[in-house]
Amino acid sequence: MSRRNAYVTDLRTLQAECTANFVRLDRLLGDTVAGERVELPLASHAARFGTLHLEVMERAPYTTIVRVFQSGVLDDMIDAPRMVVHLYHDVQMAEVNDFQRKRHFEGRYRYPNAHMHQPDEKLQLNRFLGEWLEHGLAHGHDTRVFETP
Repeated sequence: MSRRNAYVTDLRTLQAECTANFVRLDRLLGDTVAGERVELPLASHAARFGTLHLEVMERAPYTTIVRVFQSGVLDDMIDAPRMVVHLYHDVQMAEVNDFQRKRHFEGRYRYPNAHMHQPDEKLQLNRFLGEWLEHGLAHGHDTRVFETP
């Protein structure tokens, strides 16, 4: 029986993903302030995919905290993904800190584990954020900013 090699965190890849996510979020958020939300209706010429919401929860000189979620046609059937992302302005990186109300992900996990996290769960969550934001940049229409109640 062969022994599986332990997963080693690829810091360069994780940092590159977090840097790219910072750039994506910076493009989408612009000069929004705490309490404002950017709504991006997502559609192609044939279908509507829902709306991507980016809500600025807190903005400080060195950090911004953003809630990212999507609403749409499947709201009654599935629990839509929700994330809280911290943007660090000094290093120009954005990192997922909360996904589906689970917080603080480790750089690597032993597998299997009680919470069923993948060994590279943190990297996968940040990649998912990147794909989600790229989808918003590619298919988002009519960016509008609203104040939250």
